[in-house]
Amino acid sequence: MTPDSPPLPPALNTRGLRLRRWDPTSDADVETFLRGCSDPEFQRWNTPLRPITTLADARATLRTKAEAAEAGTGVAFCVEDVDSGTPLGHIGVNRIDRAMSRAVVGYWVLPEARGQGVATRALTVATRWAFGDLGLYRLELDHADGHEVSCKVAERCGYRYEGTLRGAMWEAGRRDAFRDCHLHARLATDPEPAGASS
Repeated sequence: MTPDSPPLPPALNTRGLRLRRWDPTSDADVETFLRGCSDPEFQRWNTPLRPITTLADARATLRTKAEAAEAGTGVAFCVEDVDSGTPLGHIGVNRIDRAMSRAVVGYWVLPEARGQGVATRALTVATRWAFGDLGLYRLELDHADGHEVSCKVAERCGYRYEGTLRGAMWEAGRRDAFRDCHLHARLATDPEPAGASS
């Protein structure tokens, strides 16, 4: 961690959820992360920079995320049920740029946990942490054009739609073709969305 980096966060809790850092040394975490990235719905809307198709791939990705946390450039959280510890999904505050006071957020939810407001609750607490403890000013969120579920999560959490980025992400499962994505963003000075609670 650099001298100007924010401290690593403790687990973050909100409305039945705990956000804790992924552990690349944990076989259970590696298996959960691989399952999330192997889910057909995840693959429909996301094409990671590096393929994640094996346990080794998943562990290497989690190691990279742990290194980013140590460097203060990003933090990846496993989202879990606060009572049972059951994994529910992932949320990351990525590409932290201290000079410009901004970062990029992204999330996914495991199939069995969908439809329960997991992404909305996780994004709410991660946003508050990024604006509060990290002191960031702008958070960006983008998703593939047509991903209406992700669009609604962004809007519920106060991330305003700012436009369409043409050809800004890979087509599903390809690295030789591109598709459009929607850009949403929220500023630290934006009001809390209606209905938000801790």
